[in-house]
Amino acid sequence: MNSVLGDKKAILILLGPALLVYTLIKLVPVMWSLGLTFFTGNPLSGFEFIGIDNFTRFFGDPQAIAALGFTLKYAVIITIAQVGLGYALALMYVFVLKNASSFVRTVVFFPTVLPTVAVGLLFSSLFAVGDQEGPVNAALNLFGIPSVDWFSTGGGTFTVAIIMELWRSMGFFAVLLYAGLLDIPEEMLESARLDGATGWKLVRSIVLPLSLPVLLSSLIFSANNSLKVFDTVLALNNGGPGGETTPLTLYMFRTVFSYSDYGYGSTIAFVLTIMCFIVTLFIFRSARRDNTKA
Repeated sequence: MNSVLGDKKAILILLGPALLVYTLIKLVPVMWSLGLTFFTGNPLSGFEFIGIDNFTRFFGDPQAIAALGFTLKYAVIITIAQVGLGYALALMYVFVLKNASSFVRTVVFFPTVLPTVAVGLLFSSLFAVGDQEGPVNAALNLFGIPSVDWFSTGGGTFTVAIIMELWRSMGFFAVLLYAGLLDIPEEMLESARLDGATGWKLVRSIVLPLSLPVLLSSLIFSANNSLKVFDTVLALNNGGPGGETTPLTLYMFRTVFSYSDYGYGSTIAFVLTIMCFIVTLFIFRSARRDNTKA
């Protein structure tokens, strides 16, 4: 094994094809998109160099700022709720249900494998109003509450989008965090119980610090996925009403494929990439600072 790893030709043969594919599929498109941020136009009409005008345009574009605000609000709420609910479910699997948790884990995880478009159509039907009254409004009517037109306002659509995404994805984070909790030595938990640590005290003092690495990974994964939300909002209400629930990804999609402005669309993608990088760096630095204090 050492002779293979010490042979530069062998290393090149083993890693070369993978690095070539990665470069062609990942690095070249990223660099190409970055270069397009300094141009305006499309392949049919041609490109014109405009420097940093696309970035100036972005921060002066009311639609872009609204999409940015929605994306950040959605990402913050979804990240906290996804990881919080997932962690609560994982704790329930380990400390309450224990060996009987297999069925519950399967049921809760099942929505994760469903197509996003199908989930969007399902929730559109559940919260429908009018001639095709959905079950949610029908239940409200049973309690004397009038039907709500959820998709006529940005707040209603946002609420449904949050509920839908949590229902669809919390099972994944529950299983991810559950796997992390299983790595905690049972002997350490028993020792803590003998010392009087039970319930919330046990979770806060022992379980939470030891499960911090997988919790950190879940936060990063959830935050980045939430910032790049696209298909759930598109399937639910196409970013409506108006553009009140339009995230940056959907605005970028329309800019490129509906208006053929490749340069400005690449600028939006670049801003989104920087946001993901900053959020990831912030979570890492926060975790490192907490570990230093500990």
